[in-house]
Amino acid sequence: MSLDDLAIRTANDRYFGTDHLKTNLGGRTARGGAVAITAQALKFIITIGATSILARLLTPQDYGLIGMVAFVTAFVSLYKDLGLAAATIQRPEISFDQISTLFWINVSLSVAVCIFTVAIAPLVSWFYGEPRLTAITVITAVGFILSGMAVQHEALLRRQMRYFALAAIGLISLVVGYVVGILMAWKGFHYWALVGSQLALVFTGTVITWTVCRWRPGMPKKDTGVRSMLRFGGNFTGFSTINFFSRNLDNLLIGRVWGAQQLGIYGRAYQLMMLPIDQINEPISSVAIPSLSRLADSDVAYRRAYLRMLEKVALLTMPAVALMIVTSDWIVAIVLGPQWRAVAILLVILGIAGLIQPISNTTGWLFISQGRTKEMFRLSMFFGPVTITSIVAGLPWGAVGVAASYVTAQLIMVNILYWYVGRRGPVRTMDFYRTVAPFAAASLSALAACLAFRHWQHPVNALGGIMVCAVITFLTTILILAVIPAGRNALRDAVRSVQLLASQKGEPF
Repeated sequence: MSLDDLAIRTANDRYFGTDHLKTNLGGRTARGGAVAITAQALKFIITIGATSILARLLTPQDYGLIGMVAFVTAFVSLYKDLGLAAATIQRPEISFDQISTLFWINVSLSVAVCIFTVAIAPLVSWFYGEPRLTAITVITAVGFILSGMAVQHEALLRRQMRYFALAAIGLISLVVGYVVGILMAWKGFHYWALVGSQLALVFTGTVITWTVCRWRPGMPKKDTGVRSMLRFGGNFTGFSTINFFSRNLDNLLIGRVWGAQQLGIYGRAYQLMMLPIDQINEPISSVAIPSLSRLADSDVAYRRAYLRMLEKVALLTMPAVALMIVTSDWIVAIVLGPQWRAVAILLVILGIAGLIQPISNTTGWLFISQGRTKEMFRLSMFFGPVTITSIVAGLPWGAVGVAASYVTAQLIMVNILYWYVGRRGPVRTMDFYRTVAPFAAASLSALAACLAFRHWQHPVNALGGIMVCAVITFLTTILILAVIPAGRNALRDAVRSVQLLASQKGEPF
């Protein structure tokens, strides 16, 4: 056996095979979820602290300038991946030649995206009427090449459920990025501090990912069976493209019509709204898709695993968003400072969508793990135009109008989403409503209790008020769940999950 053959066999055993993961999959998933959520909680603390510092060193206009460029760069960056990372994670069997070919496809796409972004940089400046955006766009484009080199390496780590390694990479990269950004802001680099922060984060993440995942690509080859993976990724990218426009057109239009000041305020409100959601959805998603993909051949186990995960998402996000809504003015005062007071009302409006968004986001797990990305794409062709229409309809009333119109559309479309994804597959439409209902009741009750507290009591300071409302939210949520049979079952399952982590013994799904 040649050294090349030995290297390929070692890589196949270490990074590509998944049979060993099915042993104690429940334990792996539970521990992986705990690691991911813990890491996300640390990211949350770091982000809040860094955002608080940067918000006092920078101005809303600085954030607005980066927000204008972010729309363009985030859109073109969709094509450096082309959904191939998801294909690597979902596919039951992969080979060295397939992943090597996908690696070079990703790198080629990243270079092409970088060149394209540099070419359109003057158009970005012209569209917004802001000459500073040309240089910002060009420098930001460099990050595409760096991140594209780590797409398949990160996908292999996720496929192998290397959650501790992934968490460490994310945390270290985030800290380095924020340290660079804060130092640059302190030295007076203004909006360039945000550009430097992002580039430092991407560079650090790529270097560490290659260090941890020691798989090295071979040369690309023909006839390796990647065509089906490209179709899978193509449909996923089609969905991501439409979804991107429907989720980000608000930033583009607010920046174009109302300017950097309004965009900076709207962007901070949206970021704060997403913070409690991302702390749960992002880490659980990173665990859910690989786990569900390994269970795709067992409908009963698949459905049970998904609904248990859905319970955890609802339990952890819905009360947190309710707390954020009722304390929005205090949160803004502490995190951003008095110059951002206008963010509070937007945070209340967007928070309504935040109550349901974590639940609707989990439907993506079903589409991807079941290989139904073509259906995702078709659904987005309906949802995208509806969302875009709602944004345009609210634009004459500024950021508040856009937020209110967007939230209204989301409340309507979520019911269509549940029906569409539940038409086939192990998880049915009514499963969503039955699973989420107890948590919705508990969260709304907690919100009402906090409003009553705010009406009758006036805390000495914002931090004290948030802490009291947090206690009220926790106690009310537990009380309401305890009196509902489905809620009691969910609480018992949460306790069992904690015991599973403590014992380090996995139970089968």
